[in-house]
Amino acid sequence: MRTGMTRWVAAAAVLAASAAALPANAQSKKLTIGLPGIPPIFSVTIAHVAEKEGFFKKHGVDVEIRAMDNGTAAARAVVAGDIDMSWSPTPPVINQVSNAGVPLVAIYGMPNPDWVVGTTEEGKTCKDLAGQEVGVDSIGGARSVALRSMLAGGCKDVKIEQIKQVALGSTSGPALLAGRLHYAVLHLDDLAEIEHQGKKLHILLAMKNTNPTSHYLILVVRKDKLAANRDAYVRALAGFIEAAHFMQDPKNADAVAEIATVTGHSKEVCKAALKEFLAIDFWAAKDNGLPRNKIEAVAALMKKIGAIKPDKEPVTYAQLVDESVWKDANAMVK
Repeated sequence: MRTGMTRWVAAAAVLAASAAALPANAQSKKLTIGLPGIPPIFSVTIAHVAEKEGFFKKHGVDVEIRAMDNGTAAARAVVAGDIDMSWSPTPPVINQVSNAGVPLVAIYGMPNPDWVVGTTEEGKTCKDLAGQEVGVDSIGGARSVALRSMLAGGCKDVKIEQIKQVALGSTSGPALLAGRLHYAVLHLDDLAEIEHQGKKLHILLAMKNTNPTSHYLILVVRKDKLAANRDAYVRALAGFIEAAHFMQDPKNADAVAEIATVTGHSKEVCKAALKEFLAIDFWAAKDNGLPRNKIEAVAALMKKIGAIKPDKEPVTYAQLVDESVWKDANAMVK
């Protein structure tokens, strides 16, 4: 009996040693990520590509995707510890960190916003926005902040207080198509859908023109969770980087468009939208998507327009961004 027990203990020790000797990517790690929009917005297709094409699994991390009403709510869920990371709009996160000192850090980004303010009415200019209902995601959310920024950068005659913002989540495009309102803050895929439905959309303001140093989304995590579980975050980011490369290869357009139908658009619309997003280098593949000049410009703008309180200073680049995670993840991909 003692011999049998001794053998069992010895075998268990061998198994434990073998498990410890396994490469790190063979040991499963789990993280939950919050994605903005129900249905999800087109930009976060990258997460679904990483999941469906097996890039998270390839790097030894199990990522659970959770849909959130918007990116600002997703960032709050990260702060609360309900999820591990989120794709969230850069301006509101900068405001949260600056005003309340929330412990968020950015590890990856989408640097080029595609925001536009559009209308289905003919002959209008941005000055006609005064007194109108304009579709946004939520008051203070990404579309709301984008609207305020575009007004400040390209339509100074109209103040945000003169506009009635209508919270519609990610459904501003369908609301325009249904005629429920005539003005909205939109994404490139919204434009592709509206065009596909045969409606003409007139662009009143475009972020790329009004705020060329703007920044769109950042992948945020809590500093303490990153410190405690850094390897899992590096592996998840490696999955995102591989997905970005995959999406940029023209031969994968059909596969990406099929995955992107999770947004509620048809494959045809998704393929048309994908082409437009790639044209503006939307998903960062060559770097971490967190250029210092853009992050600092957004922080300065938030202070200028009053989104950061008078008695608070904008968060610095070094405080907000951890560049080391992307470097390690990118090395893993190569």
